[in-house]
Amino acid sequence: MFTGIIEELGRIDGIEDLGDSIRLRIGAQKVLEDAELGDSIAVNGVCLTVAERDNGSFVADCMQETLNRSSLGALNVGDAVNLERAAQVNARLDGHIVQGHVDATSPLLSREHSENWDVLRFELPDNLARYVVEKGSIAINGTSLTVSTLGDDFFEVSLIPVTLRDTVFGSLEVGNTVNLEVDVIAKYVERMLGDRAK
Repeated sequence: MFTGIIEELGRIDGIEDLGDSIRLRIGAQKVLEDAELGDSIAVNGVCLTVAERDNGSFVADCMQETLNRSSLGALNVGDAVNLERAAQVNARLDGHIVQGHVDATSPLLSREHSENWDVLRFELPDNLARYVVEKGSIAINGTSLTVSTLGDDFFEVSLIPVTLRDTVFGSLEVGNTVNLEVDVIAKYVERMLGDRAK
């Protein structure tokens, strides 16, 4: 489990194509401070397992299911990625509960620059619309963000300077694809209410 509070920007140092999977080598510092083999690290919001590590990078395997459901397969060597270690039970939950299980991908439709923040508009997939509410939480590339505006087929987030500086959102361009994860609590509530109606 994660909180959606990005700890650092990592870098894709290598990609090994294994046919039906890939191995990513990701350059990092902070998330490796206490990382052990088998630990979970969210990479652009995708929960990956540390398969190898050294002082400046770690390796994670991405199977076909992960590539089909996320934007990790579109990464190139040199790309920046959001990184977060798994949450500690004794720590503050500054964001919201993020599982690292991508629900869909979505393109950035537009970005509006302001003096002190940017407003980013993303396409809202039909199958996720019922889980997204204005002022509710959504994880985009693993970052816990608040929905500032909601339309029929889009949603917007308003990003402060620190978020633009410390995550991939500062360099995200219109047309780039991101990973979305809706609030898992909404999915559980829907399931429970659906079962009661039967």
